[in-house]
Amino acid sequence: MAKKLYRSVMDKKICGVCGGLGDYFDVDSTLVRLLWVLLGFISCGAALLGYFVCAIVIPSQPVGYQPPQQPNEQPQQQPPQQ
Repeated sequence: MAKKLYRSVMDKKICGVCGGLGDYFDVDSTLVRLLWVLLGFISCGAALLGYFVCAIVIPSQPVGYQPPQQPNEQPQQQPPQQ
């Protein structure tokens, strides 16, 4: 199954765009947010327009969505309950 870009429902501050990009590119969403703010200052606010365009264009995560695991990624093991 191919990876799909969604706006994050759980990891969002405004619209979930940075959280979704972080999930898609497998990086921390805080780094994506910092880059977006830096881009906003460099572009004199044009990145803000780009953010809201992304918020309109990128679909929201479906309910119960689980991102596909990477082929080299081991499934998460639950610790034994006592």
